[in-house]
Amino acid sequence: MHIGCHISIRNGYLEAAKTALKLQANAFQYFPKNPRSLGIKLWNRQDAEACARFCRENGISSIAHSPYPTNLAAEEPALIKATVQSLRNDLAIADACGSIGVVVHFGKYKGQDTLQGYKNIIQCLHEVLSDWQGEAKLLIENQAGEGSLMGTTLEELVQIRKLSAHRAHIGFCLDTCHAFACGLWPAAEGGWSMLASKAESLGYFNDLLAIHMNDSVYPSCQYKDRHAMIGFGEIGEERFREFLQWARGRDLPLVLETPVPKGMTHAPEIALIRKLADN
Repeated sequence: MHIGCHISIRNGYLEAAKTALKLQANAFQYFPKNPRSLGIKLWNRQDAEACARFCRENGISSIAHSPYPTNLAAEEPALIKATVQSLRNDLAIADACGSIGVVVHFGKYKGQDTLQGYKNIIQCLHEVLSDWQGEAKLLIENQAGEGSLMGTTLEELVQIRKLSAHRAHIGFCLDTCHAFACGLWPAAEGGWSMLASKAESLGYFNDLLAIHMNDSVYPSCQYKDRHAMIGFGEIGEERFREFLQWARGRDLPLVLETPVPKGMTHAPEIALIRKLADN
């Protein structure tokens, strides 16, 4: 199984990959540039390609994550333009790093007409991908429902991809905390099996390319996006054990976005996930 965590690129893309290996991880996520800005990064291609080569040689999978201000449902022309340019920049970096794709949140629309929000998302995806020739994909992430219920159902995600003229360049990233927070992953016994059954029927799993492994600080259906360490939140070890039994044998990177205690690393949590997956 490809299990890892989010890693800083403070010392470059290659060093991020080397850090993953030191943590005994064979997957990692990174921000391709400043996570708080939509500004375009002038990146080091040699470093990115060295990262890709190192990952191939060591069997490491990677995914990139778009900056926090990214919003596919944006309404203002200037913000739409900045978002499109930023995502194209992210895709180019991720592709050079050999990454599966760039995770992008579904999007939040602040207007009254929700349908317009969905239209904005489809149009934004079109502008980003219209002439994209690389291997890296945009990986749309489900949302917790905090501030907006958009992106909290599998039907929405599947339909947005289906309606895109460039769906071949679009995949999905499932966030476990978000799924639990909005009730998509039911808290009832066998909850993961319920979610999996629906996902299979909708064809969602056909395009699922990455997993964010996060426990939840808050109970199900609270719509709060607060991540907890695996086993220390409301999802708990037993639910994750059920989930990991499903994940075994699937070639998906499982990436932690959980808090790390001061002076610690994600290594013990990565080891825990491997243990849960084996039992």
